[in-house]
Amino acid sequence: MLHQTSGKPLFFGRLAEGGQAMAGLQRSVGRRVLLQQIRHDEAVPRIDLAEKTGISRATVTTITAELLKAGLIEEVAREGETSGSKRGRPKVDLKIRGAARIVAGVKISHRSFSLVLIDFEGNLLAEHECEMSAPTLSAEDMAQELRDGVDALAALAGKSRKDISGVGVGIAGVVDAPEGFVHWSPSLNRRNVALAATIEAAMGVPVFVDNDANLVAVAEKSFGLGRAVSDFIVVTIEAGVGMGIVIGGELYRGTRGCGAEFGHTKVHLEGALCRCGQRGCLEAYVADYALLREASVAGFDPQAGRQAERVVALLSAAREGDALARSIVERAGRMFAMGLANIVNIFDPQLIILAGEQMQFDHLYAEEVIDEMKKSIVQIDKAPPEVVIHKWGNLMWAKGGAAYALDRVSDLALEELGDNAD
Repeated sequence: MLHQTSGKPLFFGRLAEGGQAMAGLQRSVGRRVLLQQIRHDEAVPRIDLAEKTGISRATVTTITAELLKAGLIEEVAREGETSGSKRGRPKVDLKIRGAARIVAGVKISHRSFSLVLIDFEGNLLAEHECEMSAPTLSAEDMAQELRDGVDALAALAGKSRKDISGVGVGIAGVVDAPEGFVHWSPSLNRRNVALAATIEAAMGVPVFVDNDANLVAVAEKSFGLGRAVSDFIVVTIEAGVGMGIVIGGELYRGTRGCGAEFGHTKVHLEGALCRCGQRGCLEAYVADYALLREASVAGFDPQAGRQAERVVALLSAAREGDALARSIVERAGRMFAMGLANIVNIFDPQLIILAGEQMQFDHLYAEEVIDEMKKSIVQIDKAPPEVVIHKWGNLMWAKGGAAYALDRVSDLALEELGDNAD
């Protein structure tokens, strides 16, 4: 027997509630799709939004009115239009309102923080770099130093930390991005750290943490070589080796949030010790510390100095014909070519982007290395994926963190609108 409430069967009341929930979900998805499309197009008329997204014109009108009211987008005169050129209402486009929010992005490197501040439209407002007190820190000390860095960054733009709506942080290691949890990082002195929550407690600002290579992929998708490519892979080469994967225009992280660990794929059974604690990882053969360790074991002693200076000395000796140095560098190239071939054979991407500090050297992307990769991939009557070099500086990596924060802050802003139109 159906019980009744206010004269209507409970069954039908639940159907109505379910319909309202579905309508709310559709509105939420519609808002996100439209905001993303406006951001992608930079300036776009309403009628084009309907055609590009498949959302009805009526719904586009309703949702864009909400976004305008919330101050997230704004109307601008269409390019080429002047107020007195035609009769009637001037034609307008919709664009992201830059002043709606500001976000910060951070790249944590071996010994420094690189920070950028951007507005809601993605325009750069300020950039800043500062030294870390040590290459490896506790989560609490890192949070305090990052807070000071963000304060200095905001001041450069005439802002304060309370004006910032979110901070995106890129760090090397194994990161569960949705949880902001770092399972392991060479920049932290212990494993299994709730890093986002720790930094957020120190800053009083929403914080979003991800693997730094993932954020380079986000930056390439948002600002760089991946804007017009739906499937591409970024391989980063710095003190370690990382990878970011974009499939169907979306960043892929894996079910545990720790996929795409290219540097920790195995290339040698029971091989060299990696700084992650395992053996035989690709990184243990091609990273800076691996090259210097191999040189030390082989009896080649690069000049004294910091790690970067010793790597330069080793690579210079190889170029100048030193047989021992050349053998070390060539072995790293062969291992790297094997790793790249594995990527191609597994993912078959349209594009591979090599990025990072080590792109100033060519030992890992020399013609011989790329040719070796091509020999090891599945051979068909089509050209192999294009491999390009993008020599990003640390501030551009930080911009990837800002792009990640921008996406998350956009979601938070849309959630504030609620399920229903006013």
